[in-house]
Formats: sequence, C-alpha cells, structure tokens
Amino acid sequence: QVQLVESGGGLVQTGGSLRLSCAASGRTLSNLNMGWFRQAPGKEREFVAFTSRFAEITDHSDSVKGRFTISRDNDKNTMDLQMNNMKPEDSAVYYCAATIRTTTVPLAQRHTQYEWWGQGTQVTVSS
Repeated sequence: QVQLVESGGGLVQTGGSLRLSCAASGRTLSNLNMGWFRQAPGKEREFVAFTSRFAEITDHSDSVKGRFTISRDNDKNTMDLQMNNMKPEDSAVYYCAATIRTTTVPLAQRHTQYEWWGQGTQVTVSS
C-alpha cells in the first residue's frame, strides 16, 4: 500500500508561481512511476505531468509545457511540481498519483494507469 500526501496548494495571481509537493510512504519511491493530474469543477480529471522511476523519462501536457516542471527526489520520497507563469485555467484540485506498473508515455497520461492517489490540493489562480 502506498500513501500519498500533497501539499503546497493555495491562491496565486495570474503570472505567479506555486510549488506542489507529494510525500510518499509505504513503498520506496524508486519503485514507482508517478504523475500529477488535476480536476476542475465539472471537468474530467486531466493529465498534467509524469516522471518515471528515476526521472529518465518525464512528460508534460501541452497545456503546461514550458511553464510546469515535474521532479522527484527518491532519497526523500518526494515528488514536486513547479508551476510558473500560472493562468486562471490552471485552477483545479491537483492530485499526486503513483503506480508500480511498468508504464511510459503515452499510457502514463491515463489516470487508469495509477493505483494510488493522494487526497488532492486546491490551486486557485486569480485573474
């Protein structure tokens, strides 16, 4: 079993930055492929970013590419999402997800690939 806890959400103005963190426990992080997803009210859960076990592969959705960066620290059992130049359309609940499955892009963009999820953290970007 894997427990995931997100932190770092909050309110930010357009053009501002936030850094989300996901703390994992229950398994060694290097055994897990991990991702960030988000869900806005009335919308489906949306892929944001993916990192493979040792970050040899990373992927970002087109909507955040060049603005968001996923990273991980396996020694600290954490994964981060640095969000820069934020826009109102980035407002959503952000979820950390993990899978022990062997997966890669583009399958890793599907939320069905992940067994474990955090509780989510709210991000709101004001215009």
